[in-house]
Amino acid sequence: MNTNMKQLILGMMAGTMGFGIAAAAAAQTPFPLPEVDLRFDLGGQTPFPGPFPELRFDLDSLVDLGQRPARPAPPIPPAPPVPPAPFVRVEGRLEELYEQALNSIDRGQLERAIEQLSRFIDQFDGDSALAAARKVDGAFYWKAYSQVKQKQIADALSTLDVMQKKFGDSRWLKDAKALEMEARQTSGQAVSPEAQADEELKLLALRGIMQSDPERGVPMIEQLLAGSSSVKVKENALFVLSQSRTARAREIITGVAKGGGNPDLQLRAVRYLGAMGGPENRQILEEVYRSTTDISIKRAVIKSFVPSGDRARLLAIVKSESSPELRSEAVRQLGAMRAVSELSELYGTESSVDIKKSIIQSLMVGGASDKLAELARTEKDDSLRRSAIRNLGVMNARRTGDVLKMLYGSEANAEVKKEIVTALFVQRNAVALVELAKAEKDPGMKREIVSKLSNMRDKVATDYLLELLK
Repeated sequence: MNTNMKQLILGMMAGTMGFGIAAAAAAQTPFPLPEVDLRFDLGGQTPFPGPFPELRFDLDSLVDLGQRPARPAPPIPPAPPVPPAPFVRVEGRLEELYEQALNSIDRGQLERAIEQLSRFIDQFDGDSALAAARKVDGAFYWKAYSQVKQKQIADALSTLDVMQKKFGDSRWLKDAKALEMEARQTSGQAVSPEAQADEELKLLALRGIMQSDPERGVPMIEQLLAGSSSVKVKENALFVLSQSRTARAREIITGVAKGGGNPDLQLRAVRYLGAMGGPENRQILEEVYRSTTDISIKRAVIKSFVPSGDRARLLAIVKSESSPELRSEAVRQLGAMRAVSELSELYGTESSVDIKKSIIQSLMVGGASDKLAELARTEKDDSLRRSAIRNLGVMNARRTGDVLKMLYGSEANAEVKKEIVTALFVQRNAVALVELAKAEKDPGMKREIVSKLSNMRDKVATDYLLELLK
């Protein structure tokens, strides 16, 4: 074995096996060790949380060769204060902030909700067209709602006033008027808890009536939904209604799902129709999807096809939808349903590389190791081949380890071979990596494999490294 390879192993063993063994062996090395860069790139396509750290070792700092005086470490200057990172204006993150605010309200963390909603609203200041499409009118409502509950009546009235001026045709206006009336009635006073308690008692009574006498209960809930009750009460009433299997209950929920209420209530109705299942409800969901331009409603419809296993409608959305975001969402849901045949069909007809990558990831979620192996062998686009290899690496080593070894043996492209090595490293497959290292004739590729083995706390890897040092 050449000296450079020994140097690599010795340096890495200093980190993984303990400093003593490596340092003792290194004392026989009469020249300085190079800096070794062990970075690897998963291409940003990892479907699991968290990035891999960049591993970089300076072997001179790990092994004292006894050939140079100790160098005192330079003083470390104090780190400058780090300013808070600006909030990135990305649709997915903004939607997440909106949902976080609603969760804060549910938990009674109203001050936190007000702060979150204020941040959300600030992202769209001066951009009314975009704001109208991104639930900002709803954010104004919930901010005022939280301010009322916190007895910040003047602030709540100011928030509602701004909302009504900015969004004169908002579907939240009816609820905002009801909230304004509540705020004005309690102006200068503590908000009475009796009203909320009465509404909760009313809901409990309605739930009992729905169980014993749905014919009486359904009209009462319909009246509550059309009245001036708070949005929270309406959402709970809609849930009670969704437990009924009567035709009239479904008609009411359908009306809300098609836009007969504020957008948040519409989202709830869409989800309830999906949970209720049945061919009639799935047809209603398809009609909602076709009739709305609201991305969040369309996404909710896509997810609502999953409980009933409606692969055909999801497949149709991927084929006909113009929005890449919604097409990718439908592909992800097909993966969650393990719709391998549908995903394979889509891959063969798809032209977008980004959508193909989404399909590859969904094939991994669906456990389609055979299809991924086929793509890794036959795909002409190197970026897609590498994506297939990365996703094979995420799967269990018992299922895909042999496949990755075979791919390595038949591969000529050095970059793709490195991707296979990284995939085996990700699944902690030391046995396969040792086999490849023993058979590899190319010094550069062998170094690549050994560098990965040197970062694995695995007995098989350690035994092989010790064998190389003999």
